[in-house]
Amino acid sequence: MQRSKNDVWVGLFVVLGALAVLFLALKSANLLTLNFSSHYEVTAKFDNIGGLKPGAAVKSAGVVVGRVNKIQFDGESFQAKVTLALQPEHAFPQDSSLKILTSGLLGEQYLDISPGADEKNLRQGDKIGSTQSAVILENMISQFLYNRAENAPAEGQKP
Repeated sequence: MQRSKNDVWVGLFVVLGALAVLFLALKSANLLTLNFSSHYEVTAKFDNIGGLKPGAAVKSAGVVVGRVNKIQFDGESFQAKVTLALQPEHAFPQDSSLKILTSGLLGEQYLDISPGADEKNLRQGDKIGSTQSAVILENMISQFLYNRAENAPAEGQKP
């Protein structure tokens, strides 16, 4: 009887430990977002979102003020429609702008919101019109190589 009680307690402890490790793995990979606080949602459209993912941080002055809630493709404008969930204690003017930045050289992408000067603040369902798409490293390299080839002297000409 005593042995079976100990086995139950050990089994319960192992299951709780496995759940804790799973929770930490999902949380660190940004695949699990538990948020019990309220938020307000705003949308923005981008020509190219690069590697931006749902759950990515929305920062202002380096401080996380919200998260990317969902990303959809708008078939009418052929742009990416990004829905942001912003914390209600951070009110931004309606003429604020968004740009997609990267943490470090090849790090994770996030949204940076720069406040505008409008008197009215963003509310639930508003749209942010001023956006700047992600800088794609492959596009920059190909543009550099194209410009370099265009400016190179032709064969038989002196530089």
